[in-house]
Amino acid sequence: MAKPAKVKVRVSTQPVVLMEAEVARKIRQHARSSMKAEVCGVLIGNTEHERMTVEACIAGINAAQGGAHVTFTQDTWEHIYKIKDKDFPDHKIVGWYHSHPGFGVFLSEHDLFIQQNFFSSPHQVAWVYDPHSDEEGCFGWVGGQIEKLNAIRVGYSQAVEITVPSRSDLEEESDDPIVNSLVRSHREREPEEPVWFRWIRVATGYVAAIFLGFVACFTFLNWRLGPTLEKARQFDEIMQIMQQQREQQQRLSSPAVSAPEARPAVPGPATQPPPSPQQAKAPPEKGNNGKH
Repeated sequence: MAKPAKVKVRVSTQPVVLMEAEVARKIRQHARSSMKAEVCGVLIGNTEHERMTVEACIAGINAAQGGAHVTFTQDTWEHIYKIKDKDFPDHKIVGWYHSHPGFGVFLSEHDLFIQQNFFSSPHQVAWVYDPHSDEEGCFGWVGGQIEKLNAIRVGYSQAVEITVPSRSDLEEESDDPIVNSLVRSHREREPEEPVWFRWIRVATGYVAAIFLGFVACFTFLNWRLGPTLEKARQFDEIMQIMQQQREQQQRLSSPAVSAPEARPAVPGPATQPPPSPQQAKAPPEKGNNGKH
């Protein structure tokens, strides 16, 4: 009876790389100083189980630069060890970094040669940064092979930021329990926004937009119609002044009408009083013509 074949299963666990934000800033600054040729340096830090902490970096002075490659020379290594022994005696060289100006993030054949011969420890990584596109990535040893690492954190020691390639990597459980614990702790630190607060924020935004629209319309109309309204007001004032002058001229030109004066009555024939009855019955007096 044939024996069942043995199948070897390789369990690959990616290391967790925690880089201080100040180290990442210095690497980017060094890479931007040479936008056409590659630059390089080493990463200084410590390792604990599957977790690596990058706390400093040393620039590779006097490295052999080329358009698409960089090489650590003897002078470069002397400078690196001199700085390390002076400033970081209790730390290790946990990897190296170099730039790809306009080439993207990957490891070329020359980069793989450097990683395999100078940084062959399982806890040593290669950090690549493209100053043209601001892309960066980290490569390390996984099961004896060099692969791109996903569990990368860039931040500060007290509060780090998870910078995994995509959101799906956060939603899926990893094979590494350390990665899972870090992801869960990061999710727990993020407070969920209440629904009422979200609605208030949205309503406040709409109210602010409407208010700004009214202010803009008022300003525009005032700017466009201001001269026209001023001219209309001046025209009304001129018309009122002309109307007042016209009324005053009419009052001056019309004749004055005065009340009739009381005149004394002059007695005339028609105004003499009528004779009394005695005077009417008395016979007319005879004249002195000699007849008595």
